[in-house]
Formats: sequence, structure tokens, C-alpha cells
Amino acid sequence: MQSTALTGRDRDEAVRVLRESALGGPPLDVLVVGGGVTGAGTALDAATRGLTTALVETADWGSGTSQWSTKLVHGGLRYLQMLDVGLVHEALTERGLLLRTLAPHLVKPMPFLIPLRHRWWQRAYYGAGVTLYDLLANALPGRRALPVHQHTSRRGLHREFPQLREDQAIGAVKYWDATVDDARLVSTIVRTAHSYGASVASRTEAVGFVRDESGRVVGARLLDRETGSTFEARARQVISCTGVWTEEVTRLADTDGGLRVLASKGIHLVVPRDRIEGSSGLFLQTERSVLFFIPWSRYWIIGTTDTPWDQDLGHPVATATDIDYVLDRVNAALTTQLGREDVVGWYAGLRPLLQPGTRSPSDTARVSREHTVVSPVPGLTVIGGGKLTTYRVMARDAVDLALGPEAEALPSITDEIPLLGAVGEAAMRRRMPALRARFGWSAQLTDHLLHRYGSLVEELLDLIAEDASLAEPLRATPAYLRAEIAYACISEGVLHLEDILMRRTRLYYEEPRKGLDAVPEIAEIAVQWLGWGEEREAREVADYERRVRADEAAARERDDESAVRARDRVLRGEPGPDAPTVAGHEDDEQDEVVAR
Repeated sequence: MQSTALTGRDRDEAVRVLRESALGGPPLDVLVVGGGVTGAGTALDAATRGLTTALVETADWGSGTSQWSTKLVHGGLRYLQMLDVGLVHEALTERGLLLRTLAPHLVKPMPFLIPLRHRWWQRAYYGAGVTLYDLLANALPGRRALPVHQHTSRRGLHREFPQLREDQAIGAVKYWDATVDDARLVSTIVRTAHSYGASVASRTEAVGFVRDESGRVVGARLLDRETGSTFEARARQVISCTGVWTEEVTRLADTDGGLRVLASKGIHLVVPRDRIEGSSGLFLQTERSVLFFIPWSRYWIIGTTDTPWDQDLGHPVATATDIDYVLDRVNAALTTQLGREDVVGWYAGLRPLLQPGTRSPSDTARVSREHTVVSPVPGLTVIGGGKLTTYRVMARDAVDLALGPEAEALPSITDEIPLLGAVGEAAMRRRMPALRARFGWSAQLTDHLLHRYGSLVEELLDLIAEDASLAEPLRATPAYLRAEIAYACISEGVLHLEDILMRRTRLYYEEPRKGLDAVPEIAEIAVQWLGWGEEREAREVADYERRVRADEAAARERDDESAVRARDRVLRGEPGPDAPTVAGHEDDEQDEVVAR
């Protein structure tokens, strides 16, 4: 399989294919609604079975839950406490596939420490759990993907995480999981599906379903959010992979689908690596959730919370209360004290938790992440629940149910389909010393490129051969090359400036002021490679700046309802507190990520 670029023209072609399916052309075999990790995986699964497949997404790829996760590919160690051995084994199987075969460039091994407070019973308890975790992982065929766990003393724990308070632990259990850039995983799966023939159209919303005389779903009514036009698409099977929107989308077919999905909000903080000394991740239990310290490039990602969310599903926000809660838990565990000024960025997302029955909305921490697939009406398949690590299994199960008896003749083969950039990644890694010498790149930069692109670094080099200036880092954020912005524009399905800043890069939370200082240069590159005029450029910059002001206004409020009101006020252009802008940010207080 050859890598194929995903461009605006490809989206236009996908819209044409969708329209034609209802205007005399043959219907699609499968129409997938929802472009998060599950929908992307479902499109790849269907396309690699040889089915004519289309994927539509209301916004940008991965712009819902899939961009706001804890960035972990993991077996779910804490599910062993619930004796959910089957779920853990399934997730560990998928973790191994991602590390070894499917996405070794995107998924990075990472050690984690579980601090122990009690010398005997806790070491035996956690040791037994992690031993089972390792046994489940290493029972899989093939070479071991990750090392087995180790026990460490207080001194060993201090060497790996010196700033953990001594009264917090008498030692630790060290185990291994993996990290991933979640949004990048999604966009790579989408591109891989496209390379196998799937038609993919972002910013194309399903606003209804089409049914025949018997009541069977035979397609969907779609809204092109770029042009405002609506049209119909026909398909033998429609599969809804819409996460926290599962109930809303299912109701478009005049059914509740039998699935109840609870939206639970989790927030994460991003802190520079030099503010916390440590070489491994950290796993702590709190009274309300799990607290992870995750090494992430030049930063720590710290989270998460677990609170019910009953506001707009499309715009979860972090409040001042959320941010203070995480900081308080961090400061209770570490010798160093972090303040708001140490927070470079933050983000909030919603988890789609299946409710197995009637539960209190506040009881979100006990709802399992297992997925369920149902067919509420003929022609429509709905999948709910699950987690990022097991996206491939969820996709397989959804397509299997949609196909019914046909699935036996067309079984899923995605366990042997590497994602774009995986094949040849090891060879590209060996080329990096020469590239560092040639371009003056640092080891950190080449590691960053490998972890994002794998063997697709070759396509960046082709761009640099065309324009040598693309080998230079961005002036405001030298962790990214100019070539990465150009590549996002012409190969990764970018339609808007926010797609670049929030998902193709992660400047939205990796840089102070949510990357506003880099916006002029990024917009300049986008103008060149996307062909924007001055008016379009100005509109894109203003839209992103407004998004930043809105999210920062929300983070000054204490509760969800007030935060959403503050955010909406800014988005509507109503007067409110001053916030950073691209052109002017002389006030030092405006340079703080979260207003005091």
C-alpha cells in the first residue's frame, strides 16, 4: 500500500461519491457516521474487507473525545480491581498489536510507578495485580512488547521520581504501558482507511436517516458544513460511532437504540518537564479518580478528574475549580509546589460511559468502559462505550454485526494492517543521525518527527527538497518544523487553522497562550499551501483567537454552567474581560495560561 495524501480535493470527491450514491449511482456498502477513533477504525475495517465505504464527521477528525484523552494505550490496570479480567486481556492484546505491528511509530512504551504506603499487604496486593497484568500481556503470541514489572525500594523510587514526598510511599511497583498522541492516531487511521479506498469527508454532519417503505435505514441526510448544502447518501449499512452523541444520533432514527451513554468530564493540565523531576510516569489513587503524571515530550500531562457533564456535549470546558482540584492533589503528593503560573495549558474532554442500567449520574467512576453494539432498526448499527486502546476491536464488532452472516466470508484483517508510517519506521530511525548532521536538527527534534510520522518523514523531506525554508523550526515554537505545517495542509486533511493548532500539532495546550504566538507564521504557511486569500486568512486567525479567549474565559469560572455561559459570551462576540490577542499582549498578566 502506498501513502496517499488527504486534501481538500479528496473531501470534495468524497462528497461527490456520497451524493452520487443517492442519485442513481450504486449505494455504498457501509456509511460510517462519526470520525473519532472508533469511526476511523470502523472505516478502515470495512474498507480492508473490500467494502465500498464512506466516513463522515461533523467537525475535524478526532475533534471530540478522541483528542482529549489521557494519551494512554493501556490494558486498564485498575479494571483488575473490578475483576474485569476479560476486558484487561482484550486491551493488552490491542496494546501489543499497536506496539509491535500496527503503529510502533505512534505508540511509545512508558514506565509507570505505583507508590506503596504499606510495606507488606500493599506490595503483595499490587504486586499480584501487576503480575496478572504481565501474565495476560505475555500470554500473547510473538515477542514480548514491554518489560515485566519490578519492585523498587524507597531509595529506588526516589531515584526515578525525586520530588514525590517521602510520606507518600515506602517503595513502588514499576510497570509498563504506552502513550500516544490520540488525535494523531485518529488522523493516521483516517488516512490509512483513505489509502485503502474509503471516501472520507470531515465537516459533514448526519442530520437524519433515510428509510425505505419497510422502515429499514438505507442511508443518511447529510449537511455539508463548509457550504451549508444538504443532500442524501445511500448505503446498505449505516454504522453510528458517535461516542457521547450516541443517544442523540440514534434518536434521528426514531429509536433510543437501547443504549444509555453517560458523559463524564475529565480535565488534564500540561506542565513543563523541568517543573517536576522524574523519569517515569506516576499512578496515584485519589478519593474521586486516578491521578496520572505522564511524561509527554517536553511536558508532563497531569490528570484526570471524573465528574458528570450535562452541558453542551460539543464544548466541554475546564473550570477554575477543576484546575485547582488537580493542582491541590499534585501539591499534596510532591515536595515542589505548582501554581497557576506553572500551567502551560489544559484541556477538558468527555468520556462516553455506557450505563448498564439505571445509575446515579454522579456514579461515573464505577461504570465500565466495555463497549456494546446494537442494531435498533434494520440497516442501522450503533456502537457505544469502549476506550481508545480497543478501538480496533470495537470497529471489528460493529462491522461484524452490520454484515451479519456475510461477516464469515469477509472477516476483519485489521490486526495485520499497519497504519501509515509504520512500515519502514525502523529504517528511518537509522537514517536520523545523518539527517541531524545535514539539517542541524537536535536529537529531541528527530525523536519528535519519528514519533509523529515514522517512515512518512520521507514525505517531509520531499517538501524540504522543494522549499529549503521548511527545514527550519517555527520561530515561536521550535519543537515543530515549518515542514510539518505545510505537510498538514497538503496531506492530512486540514480545512481550518484550528485543525493545525489543536490536532495536527498540539500547540493549543503545549504552548503558553494556546499557541497564539505561533499563529502568524502558521497562517502564513497555510496561505501558501492551502491557497487562502487575505480575507480567509484574517477570518481563520480571528476564529482561533476567539476560541482561545472563550476557553480562557471559561477557566476563570468556578462551575460548569457559569463556564459555559462565559465561553458562549465570547464566541458570540459579547463584551467581557480582556484576553490575549495575536497582535497585542504587552500586559504580563495576560501571559499567564489561567487568569488569577
